[in-house]
Amino acid sequence: MRYWIVWMLLLGGTAVSAQPVRWCLTGDGGIRWTVGSGRMHTDHLEMAGKGMAVIVTYGVDADGALVLWQHLVFPGLRILPNDTRGSYSLKVAEHVADSITVDGRPIVERPTAFYIKGVLRIESGTQTPLTVQRTIFPSVDKRAYLERYVLTNHGDASIKLHLPVVNTDSVTDAAKEVLGPFIITRRSYDGGDYDLAPGASLAFSYVLSARRSSDNTYTFSAGYELKRRQELVGHVFDKLVLRTPNDTINRLFSFAKLRAVESIYDTKAGLMHGPGGGEYYAALWANDQGEYSSPFFPFLGNATGNEAAENTYRMFGAYMNAAYRSIPSSIVAEGDTIWAGAGDRGDQAMLAYGAARFALAYGDTIEARRLWPMITWCLEYIRRKRNGEGVITSDSDELEGRFPSGKINLSTNVLAYGGFLYAGRLARSFGDNGMARGLDKEAAQLRAAIERYFGARVSGYDTYRYYDGNTVLRSWICMPLVMGIYERAPETVRALLSPYLWTKNGILTQEGDTTFWDRSTLYAFRGLFCAGATDTCYRYFAYYTRTRLLGEHVPYPVEAWPEGNQRHLSAESALYCRVVTEGLFGIDPLGLGSFSVTPRLPAGWSSMSLDHMAAFGADWRIEVRGRLVTIYRNGRQVRRTLWDGRAPIVIR
Repeated sequence: MRYWIVWMLLLGGTAVSAQPVRWCLTGDGGIRWTVGSGRMHTDHLEMAGKGMAVIVTYGVDADGALVLWQHLVFPGLRILPNDTRGSYSLKVAEHVADSITVDGRPIVERPTAFYIKGVLRIESGTQTPLTVQRTIFPSVDKRAYLERYVLTNHGDASIKLHLPVVNTDSVTDAAKEVLGPFIITRRSYDGGDYDLAPGASLAFSYVLSARRSSDNTYTFSAGYELKRRQELVGHVFDKLVLRTPNDTINRLFSFAKLRAVESIYDTKAGLMHGPGGGEYYAALWANDQGEYSSPFFPFLGNATGNEAAENTYRMFGAYMNAAYRSIPSSIVAEGDTIWAGAGDRGDQAMLAYGAARFALAYGDTIEARRLWPMITWCLEYIRRKRNGEGVITSDSDELEGRFPSGKINLSTNVLAYGGFLYAGRLARSFGDNGMARGLDKEAAQLRAAIERYFGARVSGYDTYRYYDGNTVLRSWICMPLVMGIYERAPETVRALLSPYLWTKNGILTQEGDTTFWDRSTLYAFRGLFCAGATDTCYRYFAYYTRTRLLGEHVPYPVEAWPEGNQRHLSAESALYCRVVTEGLFGIDPLGLGSFSVTPRLPAGWSSMSLDHMAAFGADWRIEVRGRLVTIYRNGRQVRRTLWDGRAPIVIR
C-alpha cells in the first residue's frame, strides 16, 4: 500500500515538503512494492553484467495490467559509427508470457507485487488459478538477458498449461556493424504442455542472447545464471558493510555498491567501467571513472572493480605527450577512439586527484608507482595552465558547456588542489620527502589563490563565485568543503541548503534554474559531513536516501533531470557510497597503508560501523559508539580511543 511520509526539514527557512514512498524494505535485504487497486505507475531501472546491460521499464497501467519492455545493450558488439553510442542495442516489447495458456485460454497478467535486489521480480495473478512469478536479470558474464518463471496452480483442480516453445535466430545487417553480422537468439527452456496439479509449481525460462556469427551457440541454464547473479549480489552486500540505526541508508548503501560495481564490461581493451544509461558503454570518462568511481573501489575490495580502475588510469595514461596537449575527456568504443568535444574540462585535475586517491587507498606500492608518471604528468599540465593570479584555466567543466563556467572555474581549481595534496602524500609514501614538500607547497599556494579569486558574496552568502562574472549560486560551491577548505564553510552550508539551491530533488545546478544533477548533490552531502554540519546534513541525506530508494523512481541515485530522464548511471552510486566512507566516517588516505578517521555520528544515533573495509591493504572494521571509536585490522583491535570531536584519528 502506498503511503505518505510527513517529513519537514527546516533550516533558515528552507523546507523540504512531504514525498511519496511507494516501496518498503524487506527482511532479506531487498525492497518491495505491493500494488494496490487503481495505482497506475511505471518506472525503470538498469542492471548489468560483463557482457550486457538491460534497462527495464515496468509497472501497471490504468487497468491494472502489466507494463513491461526492455532496452538491451551489448557493449562488446559495435555498430557504425563506432563512437560513444556505438554499442549494439535493441528494444524489446514482446512478452513470451503472452503465449502461456491455461485450459486453452491466454493468460492476462495483473501484477500484485514488484521486488528488487539485484534482480527484478514481478509477482502476478491472472484471470485463472495460475500465478506467475517472473525474475528478470542479466547474465553475470555472458551476452544474455534472462527471464525465469515459476508458475503455480492455486486452484482446486488440475489445469492444462501450455508454455511457449521459442527457438529463433535473427541476423543483423553486417554493413552497419563492426565485425558483423550478429546473431540474436530467442530461446525458451522447458516449454511444452503440462497438467499442473492443485498447489503444484513448475519452472520455465526465456533467454535473449547475442553473439557474433563466428561464435558458437550456447545452451543456457536460467537457474544456474540466477544463482550466479545472486552470488554476485551477496558478495557485494557482504563487503564494506554499513550498520547504522537508519535501515534505509544501510539498504541504499548496499544497493549503491552493487550498481557501482556491476556496470563493468569485458571489452577487447580489458575491463572497462561504464556509466550506462542506454548510451555510455565500453567507454571511460575522466570524471565518471577517473574521479568518481575508481577511488571508491579499493574500499569495496572487489577484484573486478579494482582491475577496471587500474585499466581506467592505464588507458588515460597512454595519451600523455611531450607537448602537454590535453588528455581526452573520454576514451570510447572499447578504446578505439576518443571524445574531446568540450576541450579541456579540467580532465587532468580530475585524473590527478582520482588516481592519487585510488593509489593511496589501494595500498599497493607497485601499482602506485605504475600510476605515478601519469599523476605527475597531469600535475605538470596543470602548472602550465596556471595564470598570473595563481589559478588554473580550463575550457569548461564536467558539465561540458551546459551551464556557463568561464575560462577559470572553481571545480577545476579545487580538483587541482586535491591532485597536489594527495600526490604529496603519495610521494611521501615513496620516501621522496623533497618532492612531497614541494607538492604540499603548491597545494597551499593554490588553496590561497582559490580564496583570493573565487571567494565572494553571492546572493547574500559569503561563499564562492563559480567563475569571473558569475552572480548566482552554483551547486559546485560544495567542492572546497570536500577537499577540507573550510574558510567559508558556514555560509557555504547555508547557501547550499537555501531556497535558491535546495529542492525536493536535491540541489539545483544553478540558482534560478530547474536542472539537477545527483553528482553535485552527493558531493555536497560529502562536503557538509566533512565540514562538521553533521546533524543538518543528516536530515537532508536521510530524506534524499528515502526518496531515491523507496519513492517514485527507485532504487539508485540518478544522473540528472530533465536530461536523460533520471538514468541510473553507475558512478553516481559510487558517489553515494563515498558520502558514507569519506563524509560520515571521514576516512582520508594519508599514505600507502595509513589513513585518518573523523567520524560524524548524527544526534540520536548510538552507534555506527563499517565492516570489511578492504582499503589500505587489510580487512578493517571501524566502530563508533558515542565518542568511543574502535578500529580493528584483520580482526585484531589496533586502536580504541575517546574521540575529542575535532582532531582526526590517525591509523598507521
